[in-house]
Amino acid sequence: MVKTGYKDLLNEALEGWEGVRAGVVAEVENLPASRFDFRPAEGFRTVAELLDHILEAGLLMKELLRPDGDFRRAPYPKLLKQHRGDLPRSGTKRELLARLKRTHREMDAAFREAGELHMLQNIRRFDGLPGTRLAWFQHGVEHESYHRGQLALIARLLGEVPALTQRIHGG
Repeated sequence: MVKTGYKDLLNEALEGWEGVRAGVVAEVENLPASRFDFRPAEGFRTVAELLDHILEAGLLMKELLRPDGDFRRAPYPKLLKQHRGDLPRSGTKRELLARLKRTHREMDAAFREAGELHMLQNIRRFDGLPGTRLAWFQHGVEHESYHRGQLALIARLLGEVPALTQRIHGG
C-alpha cells in the first residue's frame, strides 16, 4: 500500500487546485501590467478578460456546493451571473491578483466545510448526465489549468519567459 500525505480524496483534489491556482498567479505576476490589454489575435480574450474568465469559472464551482446543485437548473449565463455575484469585472494587475488569491481561499474553505461525503454525491452535469461533484470539481481545475497554459503562451508572445519555465530552470 502506497502512503500519501492526503487525509482523503477531497484534500488531494484541493491541493491540486491550490497548485494550479498558484501557477496562474505566478504567470500573472510574470506579465507586465502594461500589457493586460494584449489580445493575441482577433477573437481571443485580452489578458484581463482571460483572468476575469478564470475568476468567473472558479466561482461557478459554487454550484457543486449547493445541496440542489445542478448545472442545468438555469441557462449557463444565468448560472455564471448568480455565482459571480458582485465581483467586479477587470481591474488592475494588483486587483486581479488579489481577487484570484481571495476567491481561491474562500472557495477552498467552502469545499472543506462541505466535506468529502458531499463531494462524492452526484450532480447533473452540463450535458445532463450525472457525475460526482468531485469529478466536476476536477473538471473545473482542468479548465483553469488550460487557461494557465494560455497565460504561458501569452508570456512567450510578449517576449517573456513563462513563470513555470523559470521555475523549472531555477530562474
